[in-house]
Amino acid sequence: MSENKITFIKNDILDEGYYSIEHKSGLQIYVYPKEDYASAYAVFGTKYGSIDTRFKRSDRADFIEIPAGTAHFLEHKLFESEELDAFQRYAKTGASANAFTSFDRTCYLFTCTGSFRENFEILLDFVRHPYFTEATVQKEQGIIGQEIDMYKDSPEWECFFNLLGSMYVNHPVKIDIAGTKESIAQITAEMLFSCYDTFYNLSNMALAAAGKTTVEEVLEVADRLLEETEKVTVERAFLSGPSDIVRDYVEENLPVATPVFAFGYKESHETPERSIEEEIAMLIILEILAGQMSPFYKQLLDDGLVNTSFSTEYFNGFNYAAPIFSGESVNPREVSVRIKKAVAELKVKGISEEEFEIVRKKQYGKTVRAFSDIDTVANGLITTHFAKDELFSEFNAVKNMELSFVNDLLRKSFDESKAVLSVVCNKS
Repeated sequence: MSENKITFIKNDILDEGYYSIEHKSGLQIYVYPKEDYASAYAVFGTKYGSIDTRFKRSDRADFIEIPAGTAHFLEHKLFESEELDAFQRYAKTGASANAFTSFDRTCYLFTCTGSFRENFEILLDFVRHPYFTEATVQKEQGIIGQEIDMYKDSPEWECFFNLLGSMYVNHPVKIDIAGTKESIAQITAEMLFSCYDTFYNLSNMALAAAGKTTVEEVLEVADRLLEETEKVTVERAFLSGPSDIVRDYVEENLPVATPVFAFGYKESHETPERSIEEEIAMLIILEILAGQMSPFYKQLLDDGLVNTSFSTEYFNGFNYAAPIFSGESVNPREVSVRIKKAVAELKVKGISEEEFEIVRKKQYGKTVRAFSDIDTVANGLITTHFAKDELFSEFNAVKNMELSFVNDLLRKSFDESKAVLSVVCNKS
């Protein structure tokens, strides 16, 4: 690719638009200018997360396995250099920088109110120039080991991963994003360079900038700093596991004032990933079933079974999905019984047109408001890119959602034989 290919994508209803750039280096770049904003936000992401422990490169014959926690470890190490680390460089410009590793991606980001070009150069420079030595890797093993211990003391974190461990036999989603002390002890500098060469290939990455910036400003830096790379694609492959759950109840003892719980239904699907329509429909179902305005939630509060920490989410990604209810309760088992009953009753009667429209319009408003937040916009561009979708797909899905689709999904979901309750309580 010798030239940049620029396409402007606009949604006429929202009167919002952004630029999609197939950069000559092989990187996909998105720019969402907002001239009247005082700040800018940029994020550089790779489709490489904690679940990517077994994979095959397109230019290799065999699958390889790496220790759990490698993606997170690599994220930590990438900020380092032989001279100033990236955080020190950002401190000089006044920008706020961060990074995160999730189950399916790793992202590096910054927010600034000035000197965008300089901050953007730092982002592209440190992400494209890894620096690892065996000595710095060994030092990081101790630091991340302490981080793992810290999360072990978090009741909500432990409760969540105990839930996943009770749902999945082999899927790496059940393992802490940071890995375990045993797994990170196996990581070497050579291994990190190998994973970097695989997953930080520009064809496996995406870059998004939103707010007070322009296409010209972004491309001036990108054209100067990004060199064309040979495309490498990555095939994910997880060890096959049974569709059934491991156990329906798990409990852990930690010093908590009130028991913490997570209750979820493991889902099975024909395709590895949920569509945006399925995600939106499930969010609507959960809001109608147990949202803060639902009669069910109010009854749980009135009966003293939950407090305002109670929440729902649709946890899903590559080869995993589960609607989850979580919070604090003096009687988590009773809460799970009531959730099962509420689900069963809703399946029988179905969601009414009135219920559906109230929640759909609420979701519609939330989706529209999100376009005023540059962080959400830029992160959304990365997320939808890796999902092979486009930024306005969620808005369109909410706008065009039909009740029949939601009720069909309701009837197919929430299999009681795959329900799991995870509890963290103080047994002393």
